[in-house]
Amino acid sequence: MESTALTFLWPRLLWLLVALPVAALLYWTLVRRRRLTARQFAALETVGMDGTGRWRRIVPPLLWLFALAALLLAVARPQATVTLPSRVETVILALDMSGSMKATDITPTRMVAAREAAIAFVNEQPDNVRIGVVGIAAAAAVVQSPTTNREDILAALERLEPQRGTALGSGLVISLDTAMPAARIDVDGFINPRKDHPPPDESPQDAEEKSMAPGENTAIAIVLLSDGQNNVGPEPQKAADLAAKHGVRIYTVGMGTPEGVIVKVDGWSMRTRLDEEALQKVASTTRGEYFRAADAKDLKKVYRALGTKLAFEKQRPTEVTAVFAGLGAALATLAALLSLLWFNRIL
Repeated sequence: MESTALTFLWPRLLWLLVALPVAALLYWTLVRRRRLTARQFAALETVGMDGTGRWRRIVPPLLWLFALAALLLAVARPQATVTLPSRVETVILALDMSGSMKATDITPTRMVAAREAAIAFVNEQPDNVRIGVVGIAAAAAVVQSPTTNREDILAALERLEPQRGTALGSGLVISLDTAMPAARIDVDGFINPRKDHPPPDESPQDAEEKSMAPGENTAIAIVLLSDGQNNVGPEPQKAADLAAKHGVRIYTVGMGTPEGVIVKVDGWSMRTRLDEEALQKVASTTRGEYFRAADAKDLKKVYRALGTKLAFEKQRPTEVTAVFAGLGAALATLAALLSLLWFNRIL
């Protein structure tokens, strides 16, 4: 577990920290008076001082000072963003199966490299994580419903073959619906909107979902592997907006190179380029992350990094007032015990 910068819910109360130098000054004054009194009565100079080094006289007051600082910080209600193990339960692998995946800028082809890396990714996931597979071509479809059966998942990945067309928006909304069926997403209305019917992202039900912040749903994640080019169906960005309203993060993996290569499909020649901007925007909208895969080896590294991202998730700021209050109480108790043990007094 690790934490980031500390913030405060009541930062105006931090002015109370001026009590620290005041307390230090009062203690110094008290010690000075004691020393003056001890000089007047020589016998008192050795009372409580036998065998006590200078550090013994310094430790208790320092502990009191730290205790006071912790308690004053607790009054301002500190909070920290903590990185904790996430509750990822379902991962949907959405793979681009368009003709552009035949490109050889990633050897042997984008499709083969993507499939092999996806298989490695599945094998490295915990047994309790449910994984589903969605294939994306001119039409998107669920190739494997979310399951913990690794054999079924791997068999589904082996069945994927390049086809015509790319409907990334359709693939993402189908992935979202597959991951969270209880949300009752109007998939058909999203893919084929009617003029007399409002788009799903403007329906009353989805308006209620706006209370969930982007990326807040840590139980579900979608991994999209594509070159980012879309030529059929709704725009991927609209699907990303819908996923963000449900708090689901989309991690995108860019396949290919920006300059692209020429691919022959059904007698036609076309240049397929990596549209990084589109993939980055989808990931950013949902608080996910974009990864670039320049070659097959790099793609496997991407999937390993994704495994880490899915295993740990940054949560929203968590109030840690109790930690500071407890630390202050513990330091004060230790200071009092040491002072009583060494000097037969609390201060």
